[in-house]
Amino acid sequence: MRFNPKARLDRGRVGDAGRGRGGGGGGSRMPAGLPVGGGIGGVVVLVIVFVAIQVFGGSDGAVDDSTLEGSERYAGCEFGSDANESADCVRVGVENSLHDFWSDELGSDYRPIDRLVTFSGSVETGCGAATSSVGPFYCPGDERIYLDTSFFDEVLERQLGGPDGGFVEAYVLAHEYGHHLQNVLGTMGRVRTQQGAQSDAVRLELQADCYAGMWTRAATTTQDADGLTLISDLTQEDIDLALAAATAIGDDRIQERTQGQVTEETWTHGSAKSRAKWFRTGLEEGTLVACDTFSAPRV
Repeated sequence: MRFNPKARLDRGRVGDAGRGRGGGGGGSRMPAGLPVGGGIGGVVVLVIVFVAIQVFGGSDGAVDDSTLEGSERYAGCEFGSDANESADCVRVGVENSLHDFWSDELGSDYRPIDRLVTFSGSVETGCGAATSSVGPFYCPGDERIYLDTSFFDEVLERQLGGPDGGFVEAYVLAHEYGHHLQNVLGTMGRVRTQQGAQSDAVRLELQADCYAGMWTRAATTTQDADGLTLISDLTQEDIDLALAAATAIGDDRIQERTQGQVTEETWTHGSAKSRAKWFRTGLEEGTLVACDTFSAPRV
């Protein structure tokens, strides 16, 4: 993936919380409005799904904007040329591209995420305190995406055998952004069953994969505030990396690596095959209707 060197990056919705307390060693305290999309960490799988899906209450522990150090970590992210040289600036560029695509796709129904927050170790969120072990997640309580960037090397690649590459993170961010869209559109309220290959929780996750595919299909058409193309090139290798990542974090693959057996009745995110299938569906068909996993007889 390459960015248009002249495209202007907007850092307004990206910030860094620095290193939190606990260094990732503790557990996670999650009140009613639980995060979505996390659940891959350490040598165990932490199931982080909605137990009370309709309750999106905030938390007194949410990140104070004044503590975000985005002006430091992301200060050099001004143009697409910076994104071509810096992984941090790629993150800004991907968020900008997601924002542009979905604002066009949803029109007046759209609202952007409040923030993409990177952190190290642990972080306070609108869904409570979380550690790196949760993995990347979206919190509906504050409408923010949280990401400890060490996840990709330490967990996805080393522990789960997933791929290593620039577009892997872009796929993950697009998936988490998909959860925000589900929050905006009210889809989260449709989740009743929490576990199993055909459960509502799995359908929610697979729909987020499909939304990630939709964005990937149109990524090279997204624009900055001045109308300049943001992403100038997206290759088949990038798409293959996304598919490899989706496959690596399928419930069956994770269970095989972490517990040596597959227990389908406990799935919360979908099989490797299903995750890749629904990403491809978004990529090939590119419509919200095609991504309606809740209407599919089987996912």
